[in-house]
Order: sequence, then C-alpha cells, then structure tokens
Amino acid sequence: MEHNPKATANALAVVGGVLYIICAIWTMISRESYLGMMSTWAHSLDMNALPQKTLDFGTLATGLVTFVIAAWVVGYAFAVCYNYFAKSK
Repeated sequence: MEHNPKATANALAVVGGVLYIICAIWTMISRESYLGMMSTWAHSLDMNALPQKTLDFGTLATGLVTFVIAAWVVGYAFAVCYNYFAKSK
C-alpha cells in the first residue's frame, strides 16, 4: 500500500493541530497534571523547575502554526520514506 505524501502530511497536520489545542486547553485548566504527564514523557525531567509563563493568544497561535507546519513536514517525509522502503521488499 503506497501512501500519498500530501494526504499523509495533511492528516498528520490536522491531528497534530488538534492535539496541540487539547494540550493548550489542558495546560490552562490544570497546569500541574499537564506538567506531571509531560515529566513522564520527558524521562522524569522536572518540568516544575521551568519558569511559569502566562499563556497569551500570540504565543498559542505561533505555537499552533509552527507545530502544524512541523507535523506536515514530518508526515510528508514519513510517506516518502514509507513508499521508498515498501518498494524495496
């Protein structure tokens, strides 16, 4: 099964954007539980040691846009690599 690179990239960008929004909302609702979960994903890094910053719309918008772009690039690269390796069976 071949992956369409643009379709794969678009799908990952949408899913990444939704996850970014969920994480942003989670941070606003319960920063402590969010940082606790992120600590487990970052090999027990103490996220509470980081300085606390108030979320603002500009920061959230910039983060969302750059995260979606990064996800799109990763999705495209994944599909191209997948197709390459799928053909070399």
